Amino acid sequence: MVFSSAVFLFVFFPLTMIVYFMVGRSGDEEKDIAKKNLILCLASLIFYAWGEPVYIVLMCLSIFFNYHLGLDMDIHRNDSRKMKSLLIFGVCFNLFMLGFFKYAGFIVDNINSLFGLDIEYEGLPLPVGISFYTFQILSYVIDVYKGQVKVQKKIVNFATYITMFPQLIAGPIVQYSDIEKQLNERTVTIDNFYDGIIYFIKGLGKKVLFANTIGAVYSDIIAQGIGETSVVTAWICIICYTLQIYFDFSGYSDMAIGLGKMFGFEFVQNFNFPYRATSITDFWRRWHISLSSWFRDYVYIPLGGNRKGDLRTIINILIVWSLTGMWHGAAWNFIAWGMFYGVLLIAEKYLLKSVLDRIPLVLRHIGTLIVVMIGWVFFSSENMTQATDFIGALVGMGNGKIIDNQAMYLLSENFFAILAMGLSAAGVFDMISTREETRLYKSLKSALYLVIFVLCIAYLVSETYNPFLYFRF
Repeated sequence: MVFSSAVFLFVFFPLTMIVYFMVGRSGDEEKDIAKKNLILCLASLIFYAWGEPVYIVLMCLSIFFNYHLGLDMDIHRNDSRKMKSLLIFGVCFNLFMLGFFKYAGFIVDNINSLFGLDIEYEGLPLPVGISFYTFQILSYVIDVYKGQVKVQKKIVNFATYITMFPQLIAGPIVQYSDIEKQLNERTVTIDNFYDGIIYFIKGLGKKVLFANTIGAVYSDIIAQGIGETSVVTAWICIICYTLQIYFDFSGYSDMAIGLGKMFGFEFVQNFNFPYRATSITDFWRRWHISLSSWFRDYVYIPLGGNRKGDLRTIINILIVWSLTGMWHGAAWNFIAWGMFYGVLLIAEKYLLKSVLDRIPLVLRHIGTLIVVMIGWVFFSSENMTQATDFIGALVGMGNGKIIDNQAMYLLSENFFAILAMGLSAAGVFDMISTREETRLYKSLKSALYLVIFVLCIAYLVSETYNPFLYFRF
């Protein structure tokens, strides 16, 4: 089930909200929150099982294992050797679960290719959201080990943290320390609920009206064979994907944050206008913030960060970014994408900083966008062959033409849509709309978002193109 579907919007979500606010009205805050958590947990399990009922067993296994692992850690708090053994066992178990479903086929294929073998492997469907909820579980296990959070002794609360449907399948990745208190104490005010609705509709509009629209253009070009296009067509294609993935993923994150607010939770910000960035370092401070923060806190810093000399820092950066690429997908093009950014970040840190500081800001911004788009070539491709064909088309190795009739048609049909979406992605409209919210302004804002919601529903009813890019991660 996805947020941008009629079933979610008109059946699942309204019923969940009605039941959620009907229970827990006794006046005993602890008992009321416990009941609300139970409803939210059960609703989340139904949400997850809607598309893949078999994998609900896998999720429940992860919940029970890690819940009891946390309890065992708490019991052996003063036994450092036992604690370390439990941590290693827990991390290995969770990574094995992720690796078996996500990387087993990739490993077998590469062994077959490398050694000329013919090991048979029947690929399993990837459980939706497994990369996201595995990282959330690991944050809990590691933080309990380090004593940074208290062990969660109520299994319903722990299950709610893992399964919470607003951010279950595509983030943001919520570290347990960020939500620990909210599992026991939270309130929903009218203002928070209103803000949640605005966040949700804004995200829905990004996904349905922007991402789906521009994504259809990208898909049409790819379907015709990117390796045979003109230079301009290839650049239009990657520009469309650049906009699609931003509005798709940031739209889903906005919807998740909005839903969280309506249930009384505050989730971390996941995007901060990344296409405003003036360097690759700046870009990754703005894009998928929760993932970057997770790798910083649980991989980069434990490896030593930048505290053990330049060589060790470079190695740590390469490790983090190779893992970041692998987290996104079991394919060489994802690994290449991760290493692409690792090398660029190292270059910015040690070689280019003084040069970049002397370049005008607008040129740095344009250069960053071009580099990011080249990165999206690796990310969007099915394999390295398609990625290299795509890169070739961008530099004139497609059909040998700079511009052709297809490019002219695409420009005439999509130029203003691309311009409007580009300005929106850069946050221009948000800057314009920043002002004190008087009663009149709030009424006009509410009317505008109501129109956006109606337009989204009209699109969902009339169109069938409604992909979600981060489902495969």
